[in-house]
Amino acid sequence: MTASALLVPADPLAERRPDPHFAAEAAAIRELGRTVALLDHDALLAGDATAAVRRVPLELGECWYRGWMIPADHYAELATALARRGAALRVPPGDYRAAHELPGWYAHFAAVTPDSVWLPWPPGVPPSVDEVAALVAPLGMGPAVVKDYVKSRKHEWDEACFIPELADTAHAYRVVARMVELQDDFLAGGIVVRRFEAFQRSGGRAVEARVWWVSGQPVLVGAHPDTPDLTAEPNLDAIAPLVREFGPRFVTTDVAQRDDGVWRVVEVGDGQVSDLPRGADPAAVLANLT
Repeated sequence: MTASALLVPADPLAERRPDPHFAAEAAAIRELGRTVALLDHDALLAGDATAAVRRVPLELGECWYRGWMIPADHYAELATALARRGAALRVPPGDYRAAHELPGWYAHFAAVTPDSVWLPWPPGVPPSVDEVAALVAPLGMGPAVVKDYVKSRKHEWDEACFIPELADTAHAYRVVARMVELQDDFLAGGIVVRRFEAFQRSGGRAVEARVWWVSGQPVLVGAHPDTPDLTAEPNLDAIAPLVREFGPRFVTTDVAQRDDGVWRVVEVGDGQVSDLPRGADPAAVLANLT
């Protein structure tokens, strides 16, 4: 099987070298005898995919991306620009969107993840009370959390993330509207409301593990990057078959143990844009990307 190249963001201050955040991964790939190519991430987000790939060698062939998150529409533009230079992303745009955005993966993992509803929504437009009430109605009563298709505002927990009681539609509206306001132009896809589940905690923080999967196999289990000092050994018996049946080949699952002992999927992500926990050996993941 051909050893694919790795595409990483360039350092914005020194465009001929990798972004410092991904320098260790670039070094690990080079040690494996594979090529590293550089992407201008800022140009891609600005809508100039041609400029973004100007340093990618011609006829590079197949490549994996490892870098900062890319909105799904921009990822599709990246794939097109790379194709014009003779390069192909190993994760096609449809698979990237499916793993990166909740509506793409939710139905497949519904049995092992909190009940969720969502609504496509444009950035910068506040929803109405009635729109929020209609959105959350299928969830009934109880607590919930709010996010967009990709990320939450969990650091503004009470203000823009947690709804103590869905039946209080006025409060639910305030939390949803504030999340939309704070996400501003970075709102990804739309509004998601998920039933809140109580997970085991340490020091007031939920204990999550991030599992890295390549072709349905778990190649690394580590701490969640937001809580690198909290470790867990998840039981993946109910989750692994679902990952194997899921289309995208390179994904992550953030998992946590509910208070009743059941392991649940908190989030699914595309492995190309999921952050490694501090101290992890990047080769543990990258060596599997053949």
